[in-house]
Amino acid sequence: MATIMLVDDIAFIKLVQKEVLEKEGYEIVADASDGVDAIEKYKKFKPDVVIMDITMPKLDGINAIKSILQIDPNARIVVCSAIGQHQLVIDAIKAGAKDFVIKPFEPQRLALAIKKALK
Repeated sequence: MATIMLVDDIAFIKLVQKEVLEKEGYEIVADASDGVDAIEKYKKFKPDVVIMDITMPKLDGINAIKSILQIDPNARIVVCSAIGQHQLVIDAIKAGAKDFVIKPFEPQRLALAIKKALK
């Protein structure tokens, strides 16, 4: 079973993601509310996939992606963010994100992004 860490500053979003992904058979091993916390928890839990928001306090998702990939170049990160701005999508992919899911997300789209990241 693949392990997942959820990173979002909105608790409700993480709750919905957790419900969707547990139904798909994934184990949520950690969650974080900002980029700084995400980096520390990534080091501790080494999840198979990280679901990362972009706009968060302390450290945004793009910089958190860069930091996690410095720790583990093989990290698999999927961005899930409400921001539909074209440039942020490009920045996230350039930073190393495997996929980008726009909130509000369809449960099957999030599940597909995880499957894609695990390949």
